[in-house]
Amino acid sequence: MTTVTAPATSTPVTGERADLIVALGKQRHFLRFTTRGLTDEQAGLRTTASALCLGGLVKHVASVERVWVDFILQGPSGMPDFSSWTEEDLARRADEFRMLPGDTLAGALETYAEVAARTDELVATLPDLDATQPLPQAPWFEAGARWSARRVLMHIVGETAHHAGHADIIRESLDGQRSMG
Repeated sequence: MTTVTAPATSTPVTGERADLIVALGKQRHFLRFTTRGLTDEQAGLRTTASALCLGGLVKHVASVERVWVDFILQGPSGMPDFSSWTEEDLARRADEFRMLPGDTLAGALETYAEVAARTDELVATLPDLDATQPLPQAPWFEAGARWSARRVLMHIVGETAHHAGHADIIRESLDGQRSMG
């Protein structure tokens, strides 16, 4: 049986909750590891045909994790109102994927660590992983669907793993270093 201690508590966590914290931690590690030894400038470089950069991926994953945890706690009101997004909202979303003037890799990683600690604390203390919330209206969500806290947390694991793979390709294209394999 896996036992972990959530960073913000001293309470040992076991079972499914420990497994979720370990799975999240592993994928977060892979994402963070791709940024090892980079300067802020390198973290902002596009090395593939996409607009993605390593620092931007860290910023994006932190933002996505924060929003999904807000959803667990507040329901659809914790998420943006996707049905009324403006061009300004879309531009702000695109900025999540870039290193902007004044952004630093250290700052992005620090924010990500804070978000991760909050999520791990929630996993350790949430009364019921089966509690559901209705998904907000968005073209990518099934109308009327509800997600449990467990499903949201598994989604965060998947999202983080997905972007850790992107990061690995970007890093290898940058300087030949890889985080996996």
